[in-house]
Amino acid sequence: MQTRNSVRPSGPIVIDIENITKDYVMGEEIVRALRGVSLKIHRNEYLAIMGPSGSGKSTLMNMLGCLDTPSSGRYEFNGRIVAEMNDDELAAIRNREIGFVFQTFNLLPRANSLRNVELPLIYAGIDPETREERATQVLCEVGLSDRLHHKPSELSGGQRQRVAIARALVNRPSIILADEPTGNLDSKTGEEIMALLENLYDRGNTIILVTHEPDIARHARRTVRLRDGLIESDEFETATELEPATAEAH
Repeated sequence: MQTRNSVRPSGPIVIDIENITKDYVMGEEIVRALRGVSLKIHRNEYLAIMGPSGSGKSTLMNMLGCLDTPSSGRYEFNGRIVAEMNDDELAAIRNREIGFVFQTFNLLPRANSLRNVELPLIYAGIDPETREERATQVLCEVGLSDRLHHKPSELSGGQRQRVAIARALVNRPSIILADEPTGNLDSKTGEEIMALLENLYDRGNTIILVTHEPDIARHARRTVRLRDGLIESDEFETATELEPATAEAH
């Protein structure tokens, strides 16, 4: 088996956080979820964020996705200071720049696949004809051309996650932020979803994957491990030769 070749990224920096902290007040106790995290993410990286429960990975994901604000520290998104953005500008980033994929799919139960995928386009003010055309296109791209008018209850778990990925893609974001995207799926379906994310990476998307599963994290080219609100390690996959057993066979 030949491993993927990968080197440290050299493209433009799209996310740059420095000394980010996040404190939560829980009654009389202060929970320090992040304790000074610094991280640079380049365009077209495939990054996995790992860590045990309570490590801060979900909090970091919320920060990266502009879903929450840090207690202190600096966050630049495409060269702009996030703390200086107003609510409309932050909403535009969440709607157009970042596509979110969640473990629980977060689909509207009474809406069919097409309408679920159209939702970000409605928020973006896109006209109905264009919305339907683009939603149909991305659903076909994720292999659901025959499920356009099915509601979530009529779909398998893998199909529901494909609808969620199509929804994340419909505004053509450059960054896909996936939080435990295979957590509710069997292993075979999970691999199919990971193959779909791999294809998005090959097409130029930046993929940020939050997971606690080593087998899922291995799909990434870079792995950041968190522990107790701090980065414990930040490792890039390196180019390697054929594994010894394979080399001997040839």
